[in-house]
Amino acid sequence: MANPGYGKRATPGQLPRTNHDFDHLPPREAAVAGYVDRLPEGSDISVKTLARTLPYGQCALRTALNRIQRAGHLRRGRERVTTKDGGTRWVTRSWFSRTARDDAWWAAFVRGDVPQEPPPDAHRPPTRSRAHVLLAALGRTAPVLSLSQSDCARLAPLLTEWFARGATDEAVLRALTSGLPTRVHHPAALVRRRLTDKLPPEPVPEPPRRPLRLLECAECGLPGRPEALPEGSCDACRGGPGGPTPGPAPLPTSAVRTHAAGIRAAMAPKPR
Repeated sequence: MANPGYGKRATPGQLPRTNHDFDHLPPREAAVAGYVDRLPEGSDISVKTLARTLPYGQCALRTALNRIQRAGHLRRGRERVTTKDGGTRWVTRSWFSRTARDDAWWAAFVRGDVPQEPPPDAHRPPTRSRAHVLLAALGRTAPVLSLSQSDCARLAPLLTEWFARGATDEAVLRALTSGLPTRVHHPAALVRRRLTDKLPPEPVPEPPRRPLRLLECAECGLPGRPEALPEGSCDACRGGPGGPTPGPAPLPTSAVRTHAAGIRAAMAPKPR
């Protein structure tokens, strides 16, 4: 595991895991991607750490991670987070996505414009809502308010609005069970009336808080906007027109030998 707050971070909205998630990658890259995908949040996925576990050297792993990045599964950068004392600091991030993403998706992710929750599994059986569960258990708190299955289904949308406005389970129970009469002839009607009359006001919306993130070039670590780092690499490291100016061409072997001979001759002791 990396230091607290650092290491691997899974991106939102990934498809469920299958045995063919990385079949489009070469065998070595597919093996590395599958291993990283199964690591828990916060794992150290640096080249040195992976080399201690996987049967590949650091150079091979660096190449594999860069190819995984170009395939859209990985981006590396920094994110500003809030500390316990209320301050902020920049931390190193390695964002991994089992589902391959294009540059436009990663740019939206850096801006905070992608959903933060994965889509529900279509094959997962439906579960009862939080509101339905609370209403079904209401009779254990106040026996005179025992509700039927159909009562819970009809009243659940009213209670869901309470939760949408920030109400807690304890607040709902107090509103429904305090000051009850000794006899309740129609529990569902009483609960409906209280859910309607005691509905809390809508909370004042807070301005959306967008994350502050920067991507970094996988080769040189240069920070930049996502648009300047297609496939996670800067123009210079991809050999584009903004690349480094090439140095002078090396001297031919014959010239090197001639130059070395001249140096040796100059250093030889002169006869007296």
